[in-house]
Amino acid sequence: MNPPALAITKRIRSTPFSSRVEDFGVIAYTVYNHMLLPTQIRGVEADYHHLRSAVQVWDVACERQVEVVGPDAARLAQLLTVRDLSSFAVGRCGYAPVLDDEGRLINDPGVLRVADDRFWFSVSDSDVVLWAGGLARGLGLDVNVSEPDVWPLAVQGPHSETVAAAVLGDVVRDIKFFRFAPVAYRGHEMLVARSGWSAQGGFEIYVDDAELGGLLYDDLMAAGAAYDIGPGCPNLIERIEAGLMTYGTDVTREHTALEAGLERYCSLDADIEAIGLAALRQQRATGLTRRLSGFMIDGDAVPHNRDGWDVAAGGNVVGSITSAVWSPRLQTNVGLGMLPIEHTTLGTTVEVAVPGGTRTATVVDVPFPGASQR
Repeated sequence: MNPPALAITKRIRSTPFSSRVEDFGVIAYTVYNHMLLPTQIRGVEADYHHLRSAVQVWDVACERQVEVVGPDAARLAQLLTVRDLSSFAVGRCGYAPVLDDEGRLINDPGVLRVADDRFWFSVSDSDVVLWAGGLARGLGLDVNVSEPDVWPLAVQGPHSETVAAAVLGDVVRDIKFFRFAPVAYRGHEMLVARSGWSAQGGFEIYVDDAELGGLLYDDLMAAGAAYDIGPGCPNLIERIEAGLMTYGTDVTREHTALEAGLERYCSLDADIEAIGLAALRQQRATGLTRRLSGFMIDGDAVPHNRDGWDVAAGGNVVGSITSAVWSPRLQTNVGLGMLPIEHTTLGTTVEVAVPGGTRTATVVDVPFPGASQR
C-alpha cells in the first residue's frame, strides 16, 4: 500500500531550492520546522549509493537559524546549551544540546559564533526561537532573538570539496571541520562551514539571499557534472550506519542528553551557567538507567519502522528500536534504539518484534564499521 500524499499548503514553507528539487523528481518530502525537507530523491538505497560515490546538493533550508544578538547574547547562548561556549571563537561551530531544567532535550542544534555578540543556533525540528525568546524576555536580557532569512544548502559526498572549490574558490579547502568562514559568491559573502549531516564529508552554505541561492544551486550542479552530481537529502541508511540519531525519532523531550549519548558535548565540569546542567550532573552521580544503542538485526530486510519496535529480554519488553533499515554494504539490518543500561553491553542479544514475527538482534557500537569514507 502506498503511503498517503503530503498536502503542500501555504502553512508548509517551500525553500529557494524546492523548484530545483522538484524539477529533478523528488519522491518524498517530510515537514521539518514548518518547511519542506526532501527525504527521497531516487529511492532510499539508490540515494545511499549515490551519496557514498558521487556528490549531492542537499536542500536543508529547514535547518532554521535562531539568531541571538546583542550585549547579552553570550550569556543567553550559554544559558541555552550545556556545552561550554567560552572556547568558541568567531568562526567556530559545534554540536550544542539545548535542554530544559530537568536535562531533557529541547533540541540538538549546531551553534555558530558569528560575532562576539552574535550566535546562530542551527536547530533540529522544534520551535527553539520561542524558548530562547521567552528566556530573554523573562530574564530581561538586552538581546534580540529572531529567525533570520537564512537557507542552508549542503554539498555532501566524496567529491564535495572539489565541487565547492570550483564554485566558491580554493578558500573553502582551508576551512577545517566544524569551522566556518565568510566566502564570496558573485560579490556577496555567505558563511560556509565544513559540516553536514552525513559521514561522507562536505560543506553547509548559509544562503542569505534567495535569488543568489538559486544561482548557487545551478552553479554547483554545473561544476559537479563530471562527478555525477545530483540533488540529495539526509539518508536513512547512511545516517544509521554513522550513528546519527535524529531528534523526534530516536530521542525526544522524554530523554536527557546523557541518555541520548551526548555526554561528550556536555561540559559537566565547567564553571558555566546553563539550563539543565545541574540535572545532568545529578544523573551522572546517580547513574544512567537507559541509553541509546546500536543494533544489528538478523534476517532479511526489515520494512521501514514509522513506529518503534518492542525489544524484549527474558520474555519482558525492555526497550524499543526507533530507526531500522537494511544496510546493503553490511548485508544486515542496522538500527538505533533505547535500552535499559543493564542491556547495553556490546554483544548482548535481544528479541525484536518486527512486522511478521520476532528477530534476534545484537547490541553493537556505533558508528557501524566503514560508515565514513573520509
